[in-house]
Amino acid sequence: MNFRKQKTMLRYGPGTRANHWAMAGAFILLTLSGLAFFHPPFFFFTHTLGGPVWSRILHPFIGVVLFVLFVIIAVRQLKYNLLMKNDVQWMRQMGDVLNNRDEKLPPIGKYNPGQKMVYWALILCIPVLLITGVIMWRPWFAGFFPIPLIRVASLVHALAAFIAIATIIVHVYAAIWVKGSIKAMTRGRVTHAWAKHHHPLWYEDEMKKPSQRAGDENASERDTTSHHGARHDGRTSG
Repeated sequence: MNFRKQKTMLRYGPGTRANHWAMAGAFILLTLSGLAFFHPPFFFFTHTLGGPVWSRILHPFIGVVLFVLFVIIAVRQLKYNLLMKNDVQWMRQMGDVLNNRDEKLPPIGKYNPGQKMVYWALILCIPVLLITGVIMWRPWFAGFFPIPLIRVASLVHALAAFIAIATIIVHVYAAIWVKGSIKAMTRGRVTHAWAKHHHPLWYEDEMKKPSQRAGDENASERDTTSHHGARHDGRTSG
């Protein structure tokens, strides 16, 4: 069935979506420029920021932007990422998860345990990346720290970056694997069937909110109006 003809509900508001995609852009730029600094074969990635000089200048500033964006979304999403009893059981049934036996899994809230693991991995990695990045940041801050500490910071920075990159790769793969996840972050809305299937506890909580029911009715009215308008235009043009 066509997405527009199905009953939908809000999953991510405009602010959350804008924050998410701004973070994605910043993370990509940081990954490419960071790899360029990490090993000579990746040096050509410096061209993404205008060459080696500009990459050295912009990389730490983009890192600060990423940190600020992450703090905003992390605070707003904290209550949805706390580990619950059903999450533990969900993880014990990883075989059912990997084999798409969703009917055997316990009901979960807005985020499944895999998504929560991504959240907490980034909670650990991004502050570490900021702190170690500041220690290495020339010419502004590196001069205040001893060389042995800067060397340790560079190693920790690389390790945290590797973990963060691996985490994001898993996150992207899972978003592609679970059909409808990417559409939720681009359009902001999901179908009722999708919500009930993948996040039943969240769906039940959301349906108790008048704003969700009203939003669904308004969306349905817009789709109906658009559909009738298209039919009318077709008859007129004919």
